[in-house]
Amino acid sequence: MSKKTPFYAIHKQAGAKLVDFAGFQMPVQYEGIKTEHAAVREAVGMFDVSHMGEFFVSGPNALELIQKVTVNDASKLSPGKAQYSCMCYEDGGIVDDLIVYQTGEEEYMLVVNASNIEKDFDWISSLNTMGADLVNVSDKCALLAVQGPKSIETLQKLTDTDLSSIKFYTFEEGKLNGAEVYFSATGYTGEKGFELYFDTDAVDAEKVWNAIMEAGEEFGIEPCGLGARDTLRLEMGFALYGNDITKDTHPLEARLGWITKFDKGDFIGKEALQQKKEEGLQRQLVGFVVEGERNIPRQGYEIQNEAGDAIGEVTSGTMSITLGKGIGMGYVDKDYKDEGTEIYIAIRKKQAKATVTRPPFIKK
Repeated sequence: MSKKTPFYAIHKQAGAKLVDFAGFQMPVQYEGIKTEHAAVREAVGMFDVSHMGEFFVSGPNALELIQKVTVNDASKLSPGKAQYSCMCYEDGGIVDDLIVYQTGEEEYMLVVNASNIEKDFDWISSLNTMGADLVNVSDKCALLAVQGPKSIETLQKLTDTDLSSIKFYTFEEGKLNGAEVYFSATGYTGEKGFELYFDTDAVDAEKVWNAIMEAGEEFGIEPCGLGARDTLRLEMGFALYGNDITKDTHPLEARLGWITKFDKGDFIGKEALQQKKEEGLQRQLVGFVVEGERNIPRQGYEIQNEAGDAIGEVTSGTMSITLGKGIGMGYVDKDYKDEGTEIYIAIRKKQAKATVTRPPFIKK
């Protein structure tokens, strides 16, 4: 039985195309992916991302648990700051990527992918040998992402919190239309914007949605679905769990070496990752741009060299709405990872020429 977010009735009413995604009934699109994508790039759009998972970790041993399960160094956080990170298995494979928020002196919020909520909670629980308080609040946490150049002007009408002072990857608690929310300057689109967390037991979620839609009306705000979320994140080269990162990939080959802090002390997967680093990487996640107007790379398509030998596989691909070209990401043998290298995507029994390009594909 699919779960529904607190905004399900609104999506139905707005005529959204709904699909089952990670066990939730979620909107793929409303007006259409192109319209929604353009709204976020040029003005403002709003996404219901309440399907994401939220765990609170608190108590004197909270930091110790987070340091053990994540690869980034959470000791660098302070209340009001957030950090992108991931969790690994002992062999270095990725359990999930997540955002760690420090919400208080000894309190943290972990935000994980919708499809991994149960798995992640069980995984962290199994490693909680130090007795930190760990609670899964996913079912009563609503999350809206308001993204785009006009996001601040839209939301500022509804709050006294000075949104322009909230720097990227920091957050503040405040009131939005009278409701208690976390304003988090994070998002998955590459645009300015905020992710708004609030407790559905305390807040009328639909009222919040309607107030934001009304505030953004003068800027042409659009409700946006998972389709535009995917095209927007791909233009920025942001990895998606289940596509670009999985239990069979590790952070170093997935271009996540920058969040993997070997000097922070022990964490799960550290030894395996150190060994992989010393041995040298055999493959690398790369971005690429495809030549030709109709050549759209899709997940699972083979990546080849000029001779037609398999050298990798596409993990994510789409037609870039901004560029009007096929773009994608995939793992390739180490000899083909350098920017500017010519590779070929096997599309409908033909080879489409592509160039290895370091994301983001659009320069902000």
